[in-house]
Amino acid sequence: MDKRKKASRYARLFEQIRTLVEKSSNNPYSTMATICAVLHYKMDHYFWTGFYLLQEDRLQVAAYQGPLACIDLAKDTGVCWAGINSGKTVVVQDVETFPGHIACDSRSRSEIVVPVRNKASEIIGVLDVDSESFGAFDEVDKEWLEKIVTLIG
Repeated sequence: MDKRKKASRYARLFEQIRTLVEKSSNNPYSTMATICAVLHYKMDHYFWTGFYLLQEDRLQVAAYQGPLACIDLAKDTGVCWAGINSGKTVVVQDVETFPGHIACDSRSRSEIVVPVRNKASEIIGVLDVDSESFGAFDEVDKEWLEKIVTLIG
């Protein structure tokens, strides 16, 4: 999908999610579940879509769509912990080249991880999206996913 078309789709999805959240959601977990469902079924290049949340210094799976996920991610390893520790979005074009990558499903080829913050700007977890294609994520995904996770706050 070209970048302009992808950005246009994300803009429509952002508005759809925002409307659903404003109309119905009164907690962050419902919002995360809604984000996962909308993105997973509307973005063709998504293979696994979900959230990992910090729970007593552990990073554990929360709402997600796709194949079975790892429940706990080993501390300070993998792409999700890189997003937590840096506080920045991490885009990996080929997960096999990422040091310490955690392979919950061997079909995953590329990944994007976006930190999720609470109202006090503290990182509470990450949005993690995997694709079966190499190089599936770019600056358009980064920009829009960063905007979408602000709806959780």
